[in-house]
Amino acid sequence: MRDNVLSLRPLIVATGLVLAALTAPAHAFSDDEARKAILDLRQQVQQQNEQSQRAKLQLADQIQSLQQEVAQLRDQLELVSRQQPSAKPGAPSGTNPPGTAAGDPQEQAAYDGAMDLFRKGQYKDAAESLAAFTALYPNSQLAPSAQFYLGSSRYGMKDFKGAIEQLTSMVQKSPDNARAPDALLIIAGGQIELNNRAGAKATLQRIVRDYPNAPAAATAKSRLQLLQ
Repeated sequence: MRDNVLSLRPLIVATGLVLAALTAPAHAFSDDEARKAILDLRQQVQQQNEQSQRAKLQLADQIQSLQQEVAQLRDQLELVSRQQPSAKPGAPSGTNPPGTAAGDPQEQAAYDGAMDLFRKGQYKDAAESLAAFTALYPNSQLAPSAQFYLGSSRYGMKDFKGAIEQLTSMVQKSPDNARAPDALLIIAGGQIELNNRAGAKATLQRIVRDYPNAPAAATAKSRLQLLQ
């Protein structure tokens, strides 16, 4: 029995050597695969980092464009706010919109007082006075203008949602009013302030479509280019 074991010993040693020889390349192959996987992973991470950096740069450009858009719209609002329409010849006050006249001196005085507050930049007081005017004189020929400046006052107070609601109501009630395109322009500004780019684009496109000859249409076209 011992002789048999001794005779098998060379075979066992040889088998071990063969197994060792077969196992060594397998380990070497696994190491190569691991190295390759690590290199591939590093490359993927680098590509993802580069894509992320490009996306950040694009986002920064978009944010800068939007900031410029908001600033320009604010300037536009300020310009619109300060430009009072010309008075109808013979009208009691120079603050009346073209073709309108107050029904009585008390009505005109209420409107003029509210407009004086607006011109001074006292938007909160102006909004209260204009809201009171529209409540007291809902059928006044000055009502659409009062509604426009009421919405503009709310915009000046940074109540963008309230401004949008007020001016939308004004445009719905008086779509042919001379201030309707300007009201839509301010609505678009409020929508941008509220990060509603799609709504702003739709509003600006409406100005170009429905009021192509209004000065606001040219402004709307330039705003649309910035929102592309």
